[in-house]
Amino acid sequence: MKTFRFPLLLLSLAFLANNPTSAADAPKLNVLFIIADDLNTDLGCYGDPVVKSPSIDALAKRGVRFERAYCQYPVCGPSRASFMTSMRPNTTRVLTNAAANSQGGYNTSPHFRETLPDTVTMSQLFRRQGWWSARVGKIYHYGVPGQIGTNGLDDPPSWDHRVNPIGRDKAVEDTIFSLQPEAPLASRFGGVLSWKQMDGSPLEQTDGIGATEAIKLMEAKRDGPFFLAVGFYRPHTPYVATKEFYDLYPPQKIQLPAIPAGHREAGPVAAFASLKAQEEAMPDDLRRQAIQGYHASISMMDAQVGRVLEALDRLKLREKTIVVFTSDHGYHMGTHSLWQKNTLWENSARVPLIIAAPGMKQAGQSAAGVVEMLDIYPTVADLAGVPLAHPLQGVSLRPMLDNPTAIVKPAAFTQVRRAGYSGYSVRTVRYRYTEWEDGTAGTQLYDLTRDPGEFTNLAADPGHRAVVAEMKAHLARNWPPGVWTPGADEPMRGKKKKAK
Repeated sequence: MKTFRFPLLLLSLAFLANNPTSAADAPKLNVLFIIADDLNTDLGCYGDPVVKSPSIDALAKRGVRFERAYCQYPVCGPSRASFMTSMRPNTTRVLTNAAANSQGGYNTSPHFRETLPDTVTMSQLFRRQGWWSARVGKIYHYGVPGQIGTNGLDDPPSWDHRVNPIGRDKAVEDTIFSLQPEAPLASRFGGVLSWKQMDGSPLEQTDGIGATEAIKLMEAKRDGPFFLAVGFYRPHTPYVATKEFYDLYPPQKIQLPAIPAGHREAGPVAAFASLKAQEEAMPDDLRRQAIQGYHASISMMDAQVGRVLEALDRLKLREKTIVVFTSDHGYHMGTHSLWQKNTLWENSARVPLIIAAPGMKQAGQSAAGVVEMLDIYPTVADLAGVPLAHPLQGVSLRPMLDNPTAIVKPAAFTQVRRAGYSGYSVRTVRYRYTEWEDGTAGTQLYDLTRDPGEFTNLAADPGHRAVVAEMKAHLARNWPPGVWTPGADEPMRGKKKKAK
């Protein structure tokens, strides 16, 4: 893969002008970075009335929760490479996940260092400045569940220490229900709806073991400073959780998402391209079982988050530690007739984001401004007083932590490549606008204030021409035509595909 260094050079002048420096005698704060996998913001976060997540809710009360936070690519690998480098996917050139193969392994997937070999990741920055840096579980991408227990597509320069937990959920894969039971084991679960209710203790599951290992590391490094990244595997498929969590959500009480008649038929086709045949064919009883498993996985993951946060308090580290909680992207679970990720709807692009830092004056508040996952890296560095090593494409959210009504950027951007379609989406506080193949495969505009479900497409409404023009301008500023090298994964924006 060709190496691109120009994105860093283009940002250098702005970096030199705005890079914060810290006082030499400033105390060094720890960083606890917790990330869930495939967590829908509306399920299990911020006091959801259905899904029980008391640990995440408690963290929200001691931090600032960002109500409009968005990933830059709604797929694990591209999103994780993006937020760990604070570079957009078209800068990292990571635009795909590793694909399972018929031999039970995973095909090679791009790594951001092939394009940006000299970039300094978030944890690597702290490591260079004297923090002990460790990873437990999934931070960079690897296949779930196939690569659980391995390093996957990790980045060794980011860490001093790595732990790859593996639990009973991995050992019983051949007993997990899957909508694609005849597929090879490697491709039967990760991208396919699948679930299982387990017996025994949640501490025997991969996430339970991961939480235990994270606690051990905090105990060993309590004198700090440390940068500890804890990556949980749930609620990613397969939705494996123990009985106590499944029992919280009886299937007969689960309500299926309401979808207006003709919604999918109205298109554009590209917006629904992630729907799989086996998902479309599910009867309602299986839909409820899938949702039950997803909800149970969220609650079990939340319990492990709670164990880590309780240890932080027990070790008297709360006032010495910046805590971040997020997910790599959102998830559908039946909304828009879709079930997983890889779309440019709100359910897939939006992520939970909570930041809690010592001395916060706005604890328990919510920030309504639009932010991106790119912004996590510069925010944590800013809060810790660590100077950046090179320019980043995100911005610090510290003004919003000080004043939740502050606005740090006008829009958030998400892109995707699915079933042959490239899509580019911009989200402001009020609207979402999406272009597929530069508008040639359809456009979408939704007023989220009046239509939070994104069911009424206003893109062709004469009364919204000015809004469409404004949103197109946002896209043009973020993705100007002709600035990318076209490739198999990402055709150049602004140029038509050649007819086959």
